[in-house]
Amino acid sequence: MKKRILLSLLVFLVILIGCALLYITYLSPGITGYAAKNVASGIFVAGRTQKSIEKEDINFFPVNHTKNIVDTTKKIVISRLLHFWKSEAVYNEGLGCTLVRGFSEADVLKLDYPDVPLPSGNPDTIPWPAGDLLSDTVPAGINMQKLNGLLDLVFKDTVSFKGTFAVTVVYKDQIVAERFRSDLNPDIRFLSWSMAKSFTNAMVGAMVKDGLIDINEPMKIDKWAKDERKNITLDNLMHMTSGLEFSEAYYKMRLSSTTAMLLKNGDMGNYAESKKLLTRPDSVWSYSSGSGNIIMDYLRTAFKSHEEYLAYPRKAIFNKTGMRSVVWEVDASGTFVGSSYLYATMRDYARFGLLYLHNGNWLGEQIFPEGWVNYTTTPAKGSGGKYGALFWLNKNGEFPGLPDDLYFCDGYDGQRLFILPSKEMVIVRTGCSPRGTIDWQSFLKGITETVE
Repeated sequence: MKKRILLSLLVFLVILIGCALLYITYLSPGITGYAAKNVASGIFVAGRTQKSIEKEDINFFPVNHTKNIVDTTKKIVISRLLHFWKSEAVYNEGLGCTLVRGFSEADVLKLDYPDVPLPSGNPDTIPWPAGDLLSDTVPAGINMQKLNGLLDLVFKDTVSFKGTFAVTVVYKDQIVAERFRSDLNPDIRFLSWSMAKSFTNAMVGAMVKDGLIDINEPMKIDKWAKDERKNITLDNLMHMTSGLEFSEAYYKMRLSSTTAMLLKNGDMGNYAESKKLLTRPDSVWSYSSGSGNIIMDYLRTAFKSHEEYLAYPRKAIFNKTGMRSVVWEVDASGTFVGSSYLYATMRDYARFGLLYLHNGNWLGEQIFPEGWVNYTTTPAKGSGGKYGALFWLNKNGEFPGLPDDLYFCDGYDGQRLFILPSKEMVIVRTGCSPRGTIDWQSFLKGITETVE
């Protein structure tokens, strides 16, 4: 009898261990992939230290149990879990860091950013916003003492504003405040997370102006040709009304569509395009990071070569607006990650906000078509006024007492870029702040109340 019980316990233990190993194997691409990608980009793109990234950005279970090996010569990061599971991220100049998924390391290292020279001249000698030479005069109508007092509070790292990296405030086209945590500086590039979707809006807008695409035509995607997905348009994807299945969630102990796309798939657009249609296009609003990557995959087909595609954002947007720091990362297929992976300095995020504040006009040059910003800020059908075209809106009253013309870019862990036309303000905030640790209402209200 005892032998039978012991045997049963042994079998149960073996099954339990087997199930645990299978579960870890299932999770491991997400665990090690998240670590490798964030450590690599944090070091080689952002300009931060490995210690900093491990202490904050990946310091949560189970990702914090990875061992991250950084090769600073080859610019490769390998992250391991229990020595059995690993992921690798590699750096390419101009394209940032990419997880090796679905393609070989050699294939990913072959990705080549075209030679697109930055704008001429030393930005330190060129007046803001084209350059970084700031005016000594503060615009009339803002209480600087009150603004600085609020920023002092924000950077105390208390619960209401915990994890703040940097804040930049622009008023009447001038930077009136820029503050960085003591271990960070103006040269650091900060990760956008989902603020990248709004940059995808900018690329689409520039391409519409250049006559390269029509957002209202059905998209010609081969795998959609024989079913109702053939009716999906770029406009549907930008408004998050494509009708495609997609689980937008960020679980720590299981993979969703978002994490599977970002951490397990080398061709993210292809992964998102493979999802089935749940509802008729333009009938239901449902936020989806997959939409951003389908858009980017589709935009690539509008160019004669891959080099033209990669060069386009810099030529059409970033160089024209003095955004010298931007690195838009690609997946292993060489396609921009339109949903999540863009790095820029605080001033370049502020320039991006100014471009929209001025309706797509930059110092006299129209970057987007006339009316593009109005299109962008028109509520998507079914969103209840909270979403436009790859931008979030305040038309649903999410921020009581603040202007309803407020719209913003919103990224994971507390990255936000607010545009307030009626206040003539752009506000950028970056950090590593899990949901619920930032009181956005008091943050925004405090800053806007400094303006008369």
